[in-house]
Amino acid sequence: MEYRTLGKTGLKVSEISLGTWQVGGGWGGAFDEKAASRIINKAIDEGVNFLDTADVYDDGASEHAVGKVLKERSEDIYIGTKCGRQINPHVAEGYTPKVLRAYVEASLENMQLETLDLIQLHCPPTEVFYRDEIFELFDRLKDEGKIRYFGVSVEKVVEAKQAIKYPNVSTVQIIFNMFRQKPLEEFFKDAEEKNIGIIARVPLASGLLSGKMDASSTFDKNDHRDFNRNGEAFDKGETFSGVDFETGLKAVEQLKPVFEDNGVLASWALRWILMFDQVSTVIPGASKVEQVVSNVNAGQLPRLNSDQMNKVREVYNEYIKPSVHLLW
Repeated sequence: MEYRTLGKTGLKVSEISLGTWQVGGGWGGAFDEKAASRIINKAIDEGVNFLDTADVYDDGASEHAVGKVLKERSEDIYIGTKCGRQINPHVAEGYTPKVLRAYVEASLENMQLETLDLIQLHCPPTEVFYRDEIFELFDRLKDEGKIRYFGVSVEKVVEAKQAIKYPNVSTVQIIFNMFRQKPLEEFFKDAEEKNIGIIARVPLASGLLSGKMDASSTFDKNDHRDFNRNGEAFDKGETFSGVDFETGLKAVEQLKPVFEDNGVLASWALRWILMFDQVSTVIPGASKVEQVVSNVNAGQLPRLNSDQMNKVREVYNEYIKPSVHLLW
């Protein structure tokens, strides 16, 4: 495992870490605490030292599972959790310092921690990124010893650019993958200048970039890949990175020959993200131990050559950019 600096936090984190949205369930199945424990422990065994979770993942079960594993391990493991998505209805007016403070304190209790390494606003409405009192809250929480560092998770590049105007923002979690390349063009340089840690999420476009799906693929009715394709429940950019499923399949077929005989597409999709030094860590999820191993091993692949990089860009420009680039 290689490690990178998480922006101005100074923390050295595994370049491939673990997102815990679907550990033990989450995408259709009931939460299985034993499965979650196996997945999280295996990730740590493989050198992962950064775990990303959120208070809404399986109604707190993900956070609880993370906290339980932490108690059982001796390694230094950094935890990033998120707050705000419990607000219902999820509107800007619901975001207040009082409400967010309560969520932070609940996460501390849920994971049995005294201090959160990283707390992130969890994709709030765009207006929230312009409210000083929200960002000032996290300075107070830091002074109180309840958090070490503060970051944001965003849907849109414009939100990321606004958030880093606040000096207490240390990290930005953003969708970045072969099908979502706008951050590279319009955000990475700004982030680098301000020493912002970039956490790349949805790296496999909800599995599209695994190369294992086809037109006959179906999903559980409780899986967001079934019920949120058009943004019925939350931003559609979270599902298949906002790419139309059929269009995404066509693009994937163009990508497969680029890495033919060199391993599965999912591994190369992760390795492509790591080609960019501005990325501190990428956080693929896993619903079984074997996926953890596969994800981690992607970091050992050789660098993509210029022909491969150019081809990925060409596929993006032809199939994805026209319908995706302007939206996020």
